[in-house]
Amino acid sequence: MPSQEQESIPPARATARPTRAELEAAGDTTIEDVLGPSLDVLFCGINPGLYSAATGHHFARPGNRFWPALYRSGFTPRLLSPAEQDLLPSYGLGITNVVRRPSAQAAELSAEEFRAGGERLVRLVAEVGPKVLAVAGVTAYRQAFGVPKAMIGPQESRIGGAAVWVLPNPSGLNAHWTLDGIAEEMRRLRESLV
Repeated sequence: MPSQEQESIPPARATARPTRAELEAAGDTTIEDVLGPSLDVLFCGINPGLYSAATGHHFARPGNRFWPALYRSGFTPRLLSPAEQDLLPSYGLGITNVVRRPSAQAAELSAEEFRAGGERLVRLVAEVGPKVLAVAGVTAYRQAFGVPKAMIGPQESRIGGAAVWVLPNPSGLNAHWTLDGIAEEMRRLRESLV
C-alpha cells in the first residue's frame, strides 16, 4: 500500500497521458509489482520511467516495445495495454523492476541501487517462485548481479531457484534492437518453457 509520500494514481488518470506536473511528481512514487501464484515468468524491468510511475503501469511510455513484443512472442493472446497489466498473472506472468525508484533515464541510477535491487530480486524470486526471471536489459542484469560478461539469452546461473533469461531492453531509446528482435528473444524464452 502506498505511503502518503507515495500516493497511487487516481483511476481517472490511469489511462490518460500524464501532465508535466504529474511527471515531475512521479519521482516520489513507486509502481506495485504484478505478481501471482505459479508464475512461469517474472519479467523484470530496469526501473520505472517517470511516465510509468505517473500512470502506475509498467512499461507504459508510448514507444516502449514491451507490450507489443509480449503479444508477438505468443505470451498473450492479444495485445494488452499497460493499463491491463493486472491480467498478466492469469497468463502465468508477472512484472517487477531491478530498481524501484523512478527516473527519467536509467543512467540516473547508481551502482549501489543496482546492487541493492539485485539483492531484493533474490528475495522476491525465492518468495514468489517463478520458473524464470527474465531481466529486460543486459546492462541492468550485469550491474545488479555482478556478471560483467552476461549476454542476451539464457544464463547459466539461477536466482532464488529460478532460471534466468536476459532480454533486450524494450525501451524505445534502445536503438540496438527492433520490435521484431525483442519479440524473437521473448519467443525463444516462451518456447524454452515447454
